[in-house]
Amino acid sequence: MKFGIATFITDEGIAPAALGRAVEERGFDSLFIAEHSHIPVSRETPYPGGGELPRIYYRTLDPMVALSNAAAVTERLLLGTGIALVAQRDPIITAKEVASLDLVSGGRAVLGIGIGWNREEMRNHGTDPRTRARLVDERMRAIIALWTRDEAEFHGEFVDFDPVFSWPKPVQQPHPPIYVGGGEAAFPRIAEYGDAWLVNAVPSDQLASQMERLNDTAGRRVPVTVYAVPGRPEAVEEYLALGVERVQFYLPTHPEPETLERLDRLADVASRYR
Repeated sequence: MKFGIATFITDEGIAPAALGRAVEERGFDSLFIAEHSHIPVSRETPYPGGGELPRIYYRTLDPMVALSNAAAVTERLLLGTGIALVAQRDPIITAKEVASLDLVSGGRAVLGIGIGWNREEMRNHGTDPRTRARLVDERMRAIIALWTRDEAEFHGEFVDFDPVFSWPKPVQQPHPPIYVGGGEAAFPRIAEYGDAWLVNAVPSDQLASQMERLNDTAGRRVPVTVYAVPGRPEAVEEYLALGVERVQFYLPTHPEPETLERLDRLADVASRYR
């Protein structure tokens, strides 16, 4: 099993370069960071975790900038979005940003995606929440075309452009891995263009049956990365028994001294299973 870190990088926590270096030095294979472009002051959509929306959601750094900063001081660490809100992203710009990250990191970018939950945030980007799933799928098809074709074009319901040149192309071939977040509604999306399922930490018995249904839907064995896992050995052991490819420990957002202490504790847990 592989072990990585999932976190929010904000202006109030450890800097991305220091975090990336610390994560790699402790033997973790990946760093996945969250994205929110903004949080509307008047918010009607309930926070999926319940209660008040945590402060970290209001203060996230741009993920591509933060991951590029981490890339500059690391050599092996996979650099992923967990998740990029494609329903709020221009596909041409996103294709260039991820390909650029893949280039400057030497082929270490991972695009973790999802359809998002904050309806007010989406609307401010001109996205209708009712059609966001179709929009995300279409934008991802366009992004893949931009990555893989010298003269890419796309004509759909939401995305429409005639042949264009778009460089750089990704280092990884045919393109950076696409990790698809979400529940069972995401399974057709994974079957079409996903390289892995990025699932929030759920009870192991629930995940076992979901993994079977995912593999049936995709017609292949889909690697699973479990996101935001608590740093407890018993949680790791449950996922290990299921054949999960990677566990992403959740790292709370704190200044550097507290962060390094927490990383040391998580690395100690991971070392028991390497």
